[in-house]
Amino acid sequence: MRIVMMTAGSRGDVAPFTGLGAGLVRAGHEVILATHGVFEPLVAGSGVGFRPLPVDPRAELHSVRGRRLHDARSGAGKLVRLVSMARRAVDEMTAALVDAAREGEVLLVGGALGPLGYAIAEGLSVPALGLHLQPLHPTGDFPAPVLGTRPLGAVGNRLSGRAVMASVDLMFRDALRSLPRRHGLAAAGGRARRSWPVFHGYSELVVPRPRDWPAGLVVSGYWWPHETPGGHLPREAEDFLAAGPPPVFVGLGSATVPDPRRLGREIVAGLRAAGVRGIVQSGWAGLDVRGDDVLTVGEVPHSLLFPRTSAVVHHAGAGTTGAVLRAGVPSVPVPVQFDATFWASRLTTLGTSPGAVPLRRLTADTLAESLRRATRNDSYATRARTLAEGLATEDGVAPVLGALARLTG
Repeated sequence: MRIVMMTAGSRGDVAPFTGLGAGLVRAGHEVILATHGVFEPLVAGSGVGFRPLPVDPRAELHSVRGRRLHDARSGAGKLVRLVSMARRAVDEMTAALVDAAREGEVLLVGGALGPLGYAIAEGLSVPALGLHLQPLHPTGDFPAPVLGTRPLGAVGNRLSGRAVMASVDLMFRDALRSLPRRHGLAAAGGRARRSWPVFHGYSELVVPRPRDWPAGLVVSGYWWPHETPGGHLPREAEDFLAAGPPPVFVGLGSATVPDPRRLGREIVAGLRAAGVRGIVQSGWAGLDVRGDDVLTVGEVPHSLLFPRTSAVVHHAGAGTTGAVLRAGVPSVPVPVQFDATFWASRLTTLGTSPGAVPLRRLTADTLAESLRRATRNDSYATRARTLAEGLATEDGVAPVLGALARLTG
């Protein structure tokens, strides 16, 4: 089949699709990934084609609108600002998404583009499957991940999920209205969308499938990002690893921070107070630290570096959370925004982390205390290794392949 996958957002919203796409290619499908042009290098060597979408998400987060996300003190406040920021970006991307979708016999729609991707599929009369990296559908088991983790009771939890879905629909409202008029697509009624299955790219070992979800919502297992065979770490990282005991990795991925210099100083002081060496990833926050016991790196393959660390300090994005669990090492999550608090709470509940240190409360002292617990209490490492062994037995691509086979059967 000719398959078009579409997604948008940060690197963590894109990288899992490269692994899924590579798996579909190995099974004989022709796959195209449509996402922001800055992420084209991620598909190199995977066999997956690429169609660039406009909008640079890193530039958006560093814009005045993007920096305002840090002003919000609650998940709901951040969501309101995100919807306002994203509506303009969605309008810019719609034409490119429609053009890419015309090449496919089936669309695989990332959760970040859900309503728009499904409407495009209906308008083109092609089937679609949903691909989510977070549990977005309302449930009584827990509140909507982007709003935090404070239990609201079964009814309140479901209402929070519905509120988030309504906000997402608002984000795409103008783009949906433009499809028939500006892009010549048939009007979408939503009936087909309700019959299409949605696959969730994480493990039930990490987030058990909610009991009240309808049958079409499947937790498939992780889609590990594609990596070129024979990859390696930068020489400076190898030299640093060889020069002493396993270091702590610190990275905030695609998250931005209000004051990277101050944060860098706190991180270095916290590492030293805990008595550990550190590899710090600059990331979208632009961290840059110096010292004989710390090394600043750019993008590095998580699968090669994380297993060689004593712990990982990270922003608790869905992708990085999965990478840490796959590596079997304890972690200290530093949730910044959106669903990070949810994933951080899962790590704590699973026993692989001593607890989160939210960005607003990160100081040398709070970081050092959490690192001491994470690296000196063997229970966190033991539980992390056990979980990693379980994840290694799963195949997140197989359920998606099965669904595609049923489409043609």
